[in-house]
Amino acid sequence: MDNTYFWFAILILSNAVILYLLTANVSRLRLKLRILVGDGGNSDMVYAIRAHSNGVEQVPIFALVVLALTLLQASRALLAVLVIVFTAARLFHAYGMIFKSFLSRRIGAATTYMVQLIGIVAMAYQILV
Repeated sequence: MDNTYFWFAILILSNAVILYLLTANVSRLRLKLRILVGDGGNSDMVYAIRAHSNGVEQVPIFALVVLALTLLQASRALLAVLVIVFTAARLFHAYGMIFKSFLSRRIGAATTYMVQLIGIVAMAYQILV
């Protein structure tokens, strides 16, 4: 079996599960709070919506970076570290948003940005060298 896309697939699988759970959380709150559209001025709904939408903002571009690195035949160790740390960062961020833990949210966001930058620099290196 060719494992060329293994880490890309792990990234997509794990972050799809996270986004699915965040979507389900928004729907759960909509039913519970009877809010059909928007946030209804409810702070729990605001945090749930932003936790989901932040993931939707961050995951696709990072997935493209990992796919490009995969196609450029970056090292599997680099791909593994990027995918594992990014996914952990997304979990920290989601936890921080849903449970209103500023420290977890901050760690998740900062780590997400750091891993994205490392991925971008690695991609530039792969292209230029």
